[in-house]
Formats: sequence, structure tokens, C-alpha cells
Amino acid sequence: MINRLSTGKSSYKCFRYEEGRDKPGDVRNVMLVVASLIASVTFQAGVNPPGGVWQDNSSGHVAGRAIYAYQSEVYYVFLIANTLALSASILVIISLTYRFPFHLEIVIATISMIVTYSSAIFAVTPDESVRFRYVIAAASVPYILRIFIQLFNMVFENNEKPESENSEKVVLNY
Repeated sequence: MINRLSTGKSSYKCFRYEEGRDKPGDVRNVMLVVASLIASVTFQAGVNPPGGVWQDNSSGHVAGRAIYAYQSEVYYVFLIANTLALSASILVIISLTYRFPFHLEIVIATISMIVTYSSAIFAVTPDESVRFRYVIAAASVPYILRIFIQLFNMVFENNEKPESENSEKVVLNY
């Protein structure tokens, strides 16, 4: 029994992606489910922050503000990481549904979700605890990173073509 458990082989090997075995549509569907779950969890965590919100205006706090926000450093890390995860998952969802039917509606819904998330974190976060420019910067990181990757691929894709494809063919007719 013990020998079966400690074979040294990874039990996760059969779950890894293999290009010849796994269909692109199946992979896309799995990625959409995972990205949707991440978006749901991060959205919910932003709208209803850990620890809840204050219910009254006493002892130096304001009703409706996040209790966790009064530990400004840790709340700041939570807010940046949560926003980064939400933004990255939305980018994956938008990318994987490109050219799907109702893609425009998906984009409108995700933009509305981003606006709702933003207004919720602005509402529950005390003004003095977080610099929102860092939250906005965290939200833009996945998009900027994707743009740089695309530019990098475009530049090096042109350099990898054989010289005959890069140069123009000159045909002389006499």
C-alpha cells in the first residue's frame, strides 16, 4: 500500500495540457470557467471586503467603511492584489470570447462590472487609507503586459522569417 502512494510519479501528470491530446475548444472552455470563478470571487471580495463594514458612526470610524481598511497596509495589499486578479481574469474572459456571438454585450457587461467594482471599493475605503492611483495602476498591469507581449511577438515574428520572405521580390520584364 505504501509503495503505491510513494511511487515518485506526479499524479497531476494526466491533468496537464497536451497539445495533441486536448482540443482547443475544451481548453478555452476550462479557461473561461476558471477565469469566471476568479472574477466572481475577486469581485465579491471587493464589494464585500473581509471583515465587513462598520455599522455605526462611533469610536472614530464611519458607517459603511471597511473594517479591514483601518489596518491600512494590509488592506492596501489586499486591494491591489484583488484588483490585479480581477483585471487579469476579465482580460482572459474578453480575449477568449473574442468573435463570439454577443461579444459586444460581454464587453459591455464586463465594463459595467469594472465600474461597479470601482465604485464599491471607493465607497467602502476611507480616503486616507489608500492611494487609488495604485489601484488603477494594478488594474492596468495585465492589459499593458499583454500589449508588450503582442508587440514583442510582432517584432520577433518578422525577424524569424527567412530573408526571401522579408525582402520584396523584384521581377524584371524585358
